[in-house]
Amino acid sequence: MSRPDGIRLILASASPRRVDLLRQIGVTPDAIDPADIDESPLKGELPHDYALRMAAEKAAAVAPRHKGALVLAGDTVVACGRRILPKAEDAETARKCLDLISGRRHHVLSAITLIDADGKARHRLSDSIVTFKRLHPDEITAYIDSGEWEGKAGGYAIQGRAAGLIRALSGSHSGVVGLPLYETQALLKAVGLAL
Repeated sequence: MSRPDGIRLILASASPRRVDLLRQIGVTPDAIDPADIDESPLKGELPHDYALRMAAEKAAAVAPRHKGALVLAGDTVVACGRRILPKAEDAETARKCLDLISGRRHHVLSAITLIDADGKARHRLSDSIVTFKRLHPDEITAYIDSGEWEGKAGGYAIQGRAAGLIRALSGSHSGVVGLPLYETQALLKAVGLAL
């Protein structure tokens, strides 16, 4: 990846998955600087609005610390209808999420914001539809025991054991993992990065 005038790229995320995904398209951030913001949904906020707002607020929080750099931020939201599923921080939450999406389609919304060297923000949203098979309680327990759900939106990670539980995916696999690479590459090219 070549950058105009040696401009630095800052990833406003603590997710190792996003770093790995960027490497898939030949991009290595110059620095990783996670945003520390309140990620609570607003009352009545729709999932796609929430995903876009979170990506934008993360980028906006980090950009002032890196004047003249490109700042890339992302947020991934799992939604059943209008309901935003939480990041699973405990086994009970993960089990509730898996019970809810068992045998159902749900949306995974992956938003990105890129703030350029002049402070202009660009936004993209990837909307993927994931369909889980109907899960037997033993399958849910086995997945919970794997620990892969920890810290994951909707209580699962598509890049791990959950892949064997997913009957169909329509959309961006990388978006479901945490960073939609097609949209990310398009934004980076728009600001002059040759990938």
